[in-house]
Amino acid sequence: MNAPSTDADVRDRYPDALRAGALLVVVLGHWIATLPRLEDGRMVSTEHLLSVWDAAGMLTWVLQVVPLFVFVSAAVTSSGVGRRMDMGESQLRWWSARALAMARPTVTYMAVLAVMVVIAHFSGGRLLGPLDQSLTVHLWFLLMLLAVQALLPWSVRADRRFGLGAVGILLGAAILVDVVRASVTSLDELLGLGTQVTSTGGGIGWLNYLAVWLIPQQLGVAWKQGRIGGTWMGAGFTTLGLAWLGGAVASGYPVAMVGGELDGSSNVLPPTLALVGVMFLQVGLVLLLETPARWLLRGRKIERTVVILGALGMPLYLWHKLAELPAAWLGEQLGAPIDAGVPGEAGFWSGRLWWVVLCAVMVAPVLIAVVAFETRRSRKVSSTPSLAATVVGGLALLVGLGCALAFGARPGALIGLVAVLFASQILRQRNEPEPSEPSVPSASSGPAESSGSSGTTGPTHTTGRTE
Repeated sequence: MNAPSTDADVRDRYPDALRAGALLVVVLGHWIATLPRLEDGRMVSTEHLLSVWDAAGMLTWVLQVVPLFVFVSAAVTSSGVGRRMDMGESQLRWWSARALAMARPTVTYMAVLAVMVVIAHFSGGRLLGPLDQSLTVHLWFLLMLLAVQALLPWSVRADRRFGLGAVGILLGAAILVDVVRASVTSLDELLGLGTQVTSTGGGIGWLNYLAVWLIPQQLGVAWKQGRIGGTWMGAGFTTLGLAWLGGAVASGYPVAMVGGELDGSSNVLPPTLALVGVMFLQVGLVLLLETPARWLLRGRKIERTVVILGALGMPLYLWHKLAELPAAWLGEQLGAPIDAGVPGEAGFWSGRLWWVVLCAVMVAPVLIAVVAFETRRSRKVSSTPSLAATVVGGLALLVGLGCALAFGARPGALIGLVAVLFASQILRQRNEPEPSEPSVPSASSGPAESSGSSGTTGPTHTTGRTE
């Protein structure tokens, strides 16, 4: 593998490029998957692409990039966590800083949604209705990341003690949870595990919310420590991921790796073993692409693009769904064919292109306003060192995100705003005249990395500074 520059002050752009690429996939994927439905030129509802095109499920094997975010985030931050462990420092303030950095921009988003909900209540809000759930569904990722990152010190300790065996332990736990959830009592039932699992409610399966999502985090730590890497291992993970996915689908797990239903019928809520195949596949691709990607990133234009996308990370992730509202309005005014029927019908993909272009056009002024606001906020806001405040604030943030996710913009944004605003306040350190360093990043932080980090991920023979 190609090693980056040995200059300790040079930032490794490969993880930045991975996050930037994943962010674009998420944004474009969300827009493409949203199908506006019009009557007499006015939007009356929306559908999800998967509800009208079953074959799109296989696309989610690549488009479900949340495991990649978790993997890269763990690799970037694990060195800083390890140093604090070695120095005997508490990880409490590190996590409270992460929660605070997530809460502050989320308050802004929730506040805007709440204002829109109030206006819609008195004005009729025709467009808000069809997009109500769509405006908050993406917040599930922030909720999951917040919970998983709280256990990153545990992942670092597990890596030091068990090496790759820690991944095996998590995998064993995830398998056990799905087997128990399916109430498997025979070989035939085991061969139909996917069908058995997804025909039940979530139940004990919610334990896999941590067991499954900790797997890419554990692999990210292992990558940083040089336990995995190289073309051959990349090919092995890729092959394993494809084989795993094929076996999972054959056993009855859904093909799609996304889904917002809480009845246990999807691979995401709660996570199932099928999702592990996506994780292995994406880790394999990261390792396979590492050498050519580092070579390409030597080009100044590509590096500059990565930097720009990184600077827009958190704002773009939070606000890209909101662009669907003005995009729908503009599409109506222009008479654009944003309702293009279903796949296979003439004009479907050109209609998708119209919709994506309209969303991209309308997200630009939103981002300009958000970045202008966020960059004018104080960055020197330290997080609380108090255990009680961290626990209460963290729980409030989880509750706020959960309410917005479960209830949509109406009334989820109103309830969520109160909880997230409370979290943003209680997670701050009180009575501190001047913090030693800013613990809250600017708008440049990406959704998978809530504090600015400079350094390398990859094997330990690379050098750099990592937080």
